Amino acid sequence: MTDEGERRPAGELESSVLAALWAAGTAQSAAEVRVAIPQDLARTTVATLLGRLCDKGLVGRRPGGRGFVYFAVQDTHGLAARRMHRELEGGGDRSMILARFIEGLDPHDEAELRRLLQEDRP
Repeated sequence: MTDEGERRPAGELESSVLAALWAAGTAQSAAEVRVAIPQDLARTTVATLLGRLCDKGLVGRRPGGRGFVYFAVQDTHGLAARRMHRELEGGGDRSMILARFIEGLDPHDEAELRRLLQEDRP
């Protein structure tokens, strides 16, 4: 546990919970997730985190056992793409945001992006 008053970096706990769900590859109870994460948290804290991740659309849940079991809705790649979409939808000049993103790409990533944009889409 952290010392009293010491806070974890934002998103650290949610990232640990998501990583545990991805590693399990199957729906898990809050108690099972609690055992799989490196932090020493109460089961109720893990259940609260799972509920928040459900509210954000990152985790799904269904009845199982005496409560719910939880599963990741997206893999790590889908989650990164979702974050990128959120940034674009957050307002501001979309063209400028995209231009700055492209400016920051290394040549290999820029070439890959160009290749992907030229692919035929269904």
